[in-house]
Formats: sequence, structure tokens, C-alpha cells
Amino acid sequence: MTAPAGTVATAAFDDARRVLAGLPTDDPAAPPPLLLTGRHLTVHATPVVQPPPVVPRSGGEPPAPRQPTTPRRPAMPVRLAPGRPGLAEVAAAIVRGTVTSRLLVEEALEVAARTAELGGVVHLDAEEARRQADILDAEAAAGRIRGPLHGVPVTVKDVIHVDGMPTRAGSAAYENLQPVEGTAVARLRSAGALLLAKVATHEFALGVTTPQCRNPHDPSVIAGGSSGGSAIAVATGVGLASLGTDTRASLRVPSALCGVVGFKPTLGRVPTDGIVPLSWTMDHLGPIARTVGDAALVLDVLAGQAGIGGLRWAAGLDDRRPVVGVVPDVLAAADPAVADAVDGALHALAGLGCPVVALDGPGPADLEVGNALGLLISRAEATTFHRSQGTDLDRCIPEVRDQLRVALGITAADYLDAQRQRRTLAERTLAHFAKVDILVSPTTPVPAPPADDYEEYLLVLSRNAIIWSLVGNPVLSLPCGTTPSGLPVGVQLTGPPGGEALLAATGSLLESALAGPR
Repeated sequence: MTAPAGTVATAAFDDARRVLAGLPTDDPAAPPPLLLTGRHLTVHATPVVQPPPVVPRSGGEPPAPRQPTTPRRPAMPVRLAPGRPGLAEVAAAIVRGTVTSRLLVEEALEVAARTAELGGVVHLDAEEARRQADILDAEAAAGRIRGPLHGVPVTVKDVIHVDGMPTRAGSAAYENLQPVEGTAVARLRSAGALLLAKVATHEFALGVTTPQCRNPHDPSVIAGGSSGGSAIAVATGVGLASLGTDTRASLRVPSALCGVVGFKPTLGRVPTDGIVPLSWTMDHLGPIARTVGDAALVLDVLAGQAGIGGLRWAAGLDDRRPVVGVVPDVLAAADPAVADAVDGALHALAGLGCPVVALDGPGPADLEVGNALGLLISRAEATTFHRSQGTDLDRCIPEVRDQLRVALGITAADYLDAQRQRRTLAERTLAHFAKVDILVSPTTPVPAPPADDYEEYLLVLSRNAIIWSLVGNPVLSLPCGTTPSGLPVGVQLTGPPGGEALLAATGSLLESALAGPR
């Protein structure tokens, strides 16, 4: 049972093996790091360094602030949700009694019905959602507040188990399960969140396109994936945040393509029990939300510790701004419209007082290595799970079926070599944080591609993102403008392991600067 010759999956795996075979091994006796977290791969926290001299990307004086491009009107009658108050404001209003959870649920149900053609929602029990809202409203009226998300509707990606909801993982081949709710979902419940709906995923989270879904800004293009339903739900207003997963790029790609915020924490920061695994050593859980502040608040809940995602940084940074690094070759490799929007974000950061420094890496060669290693490791682990699960691959979509069948041919030696090279890559990327506090790059090198061509983008959309899931650094993706045709562009801020609060604080400042005067 092999994939047909010449498929996208076959070519991608052949290229990955070629890259792996060409990598040197410094110490042939070094063991592979099979139990990985961001702490094991790198130093857990790197202190903020003193600013070096500013080296603008294009030379000359530091760049002046620029205005972001103007979004166009959506190509279909979908009301996006940019004007809603933040999560903290909504939760506070519920506590005061000026807003009810039931009202928020009714609004979300109306939006879900109106935007059903986007394919974002896959399970929604309206009557159960209303019942839960009424319980939460009664508790609020009695002064019993569960936590910072009390009464706030939140959606969950359909590879994450939720008691009382089916888990289908976007697949006709995933059936007859006994799902067990995990730590992250339990923490959302404890914080008072109302788990409103399950939202769409690329089948088994094995891709970055979620081909069954459409982008709320333009239905002719994809929403991105694999957490495509999460990004659609937040962009349109079906819930105020969503819980997703990220193994190679799955929080950040759909967030960038749909114009919302995705926050991948340090590897191991949020427990990953209670999910359909893609890769045991690369899976992350994290939030997608409308704003950086919303995402940080949800991440604090998921991590079980206030301040991790930046809640304590709500007032911003101290007087010294973080040093921002950019790799010119990575920016130059992006679509011109994407590069222009990200360049605007760099100008905005410089205008906020952040020194901008040109770096020589991680460059295109490192990204190629990260893509190769990430593909081999994640797909070897995915096909191991699905073989044990007895998944009927003939019932999977062709792209996913081909990936899992080709991955059966990954040898144990290649898998272990890829894990060893992973540690080497992690050490090399960490060295860049001795020079800067944050690395900036385009989240995706291209804007959302046409839905009919989705199979061609298995590694393209995730090119700038996989390396950070592989080595475990925290990453924040936020909107930074649009292309001339009106499609959103995302900028990716990467911090050192344990640097979520710094990313949240910097991202909030950048978000405000790009929004301009209110």
C-alpha cells in the first residue's frame, strides 16, 4: 500500500530525506532527544539583552513608522468581528450583569448560521449551549464567578476531546471513540469558559489548508490550517476565542490567512493530553483570538499560571524596548505584498523605539532543514498512531492518505537521525537570541492561495513556521496589513523559550501602532 508515484506527498518526503542525508553529524554517539519540551531542547528562559547598535534592514536611518494597508470589503456578506470588546471586558461585563452569557451565545448562534457556508463549525448543540449559558448567568448573578473567562463562549478544534461532544478529527475514518477530556479543556471549564462548538480541522491536523473550509475574507481562497475552523470562528464572531493545536504551523497559518491572532506557546507549556495526536514530540496546544490581549489571557488559563501569556504585561513594556531581529533573506523570499506588509510592521516597531537588527539566520537553509526534519518526525509519529488506531486510509482524503502511506516507509534510522539533527538545529537557533530579544518574519510567505490549488501548499504556507514548532520556541502571529486584493497578512514574532510574556507585550504595542489613532 504505497502512494501513487509523483504525488505531492511522495515528492515532499523524497526532498526531506535528501536534506537529512546531507546534514553533518557532529557526534555520532550522541543520543536522540526523544522526550522533548522547549526546556529540554534549549535553555528555558533567556534574559533580555542590552540593545546593540541599530542596523536597519535597508541601511541608513532607522525606519519611520508607516501606516498599514487598508482592508477591503469582504467578498461575501460575512460580518467580521473587529469591533467587539476584548475578552477581559466581556467577562467583566458578565460579572457586572450588563451582558449575559446567554446573549453572547445567541449572537454566536446567529453568526454560525449566517456563515455556515464557510465550513468552520462542525458540531454545535444550540440547546445545550443555551442551557450552559443560563447556568453561568445564574452563577454570576449569585456572585459565584468561576474564573477570568466566566460565561465567555469559546470554540474547540475537532482534534481536541470535549466531554459531551463528538471528536471526528475532520475525517470519515475516525469513529467509535471514547474521548477523554484533557487538561487544557478542563482549565477552560474551570476558568468559566462556555465550550460552544467544535470547529473544523484539516483531516487529523495533517496539513495547513483545511480544504473543506473557506476564508471569510474571500471564499475563493483557503482559510489555512490545520486549525482553520478556529480561525474562521474567531474572525466571524462564533465565540470570542478558540482552542487549537500547532504541530508544524497549525495555529499561525490560519490566523495569518484569516486576519486574527494565533499564539503558539513554548513546547510543553500547555499539556497536550486529551487530543488526537499528530506528533507526540511536536504537538502544541494554544489559543486563536481576535487580539493579542485576548490570546494572552486565554494562554494564561491554558498554562495554569497567570502572567505566562502576558496578562501581567497589560500596561506594556518598561522604558527599554526589546531588540528586534530580522533575516533579510527570509523577508526577500516572501511574496512582495506579504514582504511589504511585514516591512510596515518592522517600521512600526522601530517607531515604537525597538532597535531593528539584521541577522544572518535562521535563514532559508535553516528553514529548509526545519521543514525536512519536521515532516519526517511528525509524519513518522502520525502514521505510527494511525496504524495502531487501525485507521482505514482509504476513507481519508487523498492528500492525507498519501502522506500516511508514504510515511510508513520512513526508517527507524532516518527518524532517529532527524531527532538528533533537531537538537543541533535548536542549539543553532537559540544562539540568535544572544543578539536579539525577538525575531520577526512573515508568518506565511504567501497570502491565502486559491482553494482549488490547496494540495500544492503542503510545505509552502508553513515554510517560515515549522522550525519554531520543531525547536519549541514560543511564537505569536498577528495581522499586519493586507495585500492589494484585500487578503490578510500576518507577521510572526518569535521569542526565546519561556518568552511568552515578552511576545504578548511587544505584540500588543505593535497591534496598537498598526491600528493607528482611534
